[in-house]
Amino acid sequence: MLFDTDVLIWCFRGDSRAVRLLGKTAPRRISLITQMELMQGARNKAEQQTIRNFLSSSGFEVLPLSGEVGHRAAIYVESHALSGGLQLADALIAATALECGETLCTGNAKHYRIVKELALAVFRPASR
Repeated sequence: MLFDTDVLIWCFRGDSRAVRLLGKTAPRRISLITQMELMQGARNKAEQQTIRNFLSSSGFEVLPLSGEVGHRAAIYVESHALSGGLQLADALIAATALECGETLCTGNAKHYRIVKELALAVFRPASR
C-alpha cells in the first residue's frame, strides 16, 4: 500500500488508528513526493532527522519519480487542475500509485477522487 502524507502526519501526532494501520500493513510504501512534503513541513533539522529515522526504522520503501510517473501526472494536471483543482503533488502521488500498481491510503480522498482509475483506501483518524 502507498500511504499519502496525511496518514503519516496522523501517525506522528500519535493517532491510534494511524499507528495501528501502519503497524499492520506490509509492505509500506510512500512516494518521494510524500518524503519531500514531510521534510518541508519539519520545523528544524532535529525534526527532519526524526522523520528520516521513522521512515527507515518503520521499513518504508520510498518510490522514486520516473519518466512514466511524470508523464502520467502531467496528463492528470492538464485534465483535472482547472476543472477539479488537482494539485501537482497530489497528481504525482496518484501517478506513483498507479504506475506501481498500489492502492493509495489517504484521509484526503476528495483530492484524489477525480482520478477515476486510482484505487483508494480512505483513512479516518481517531482524533477527528
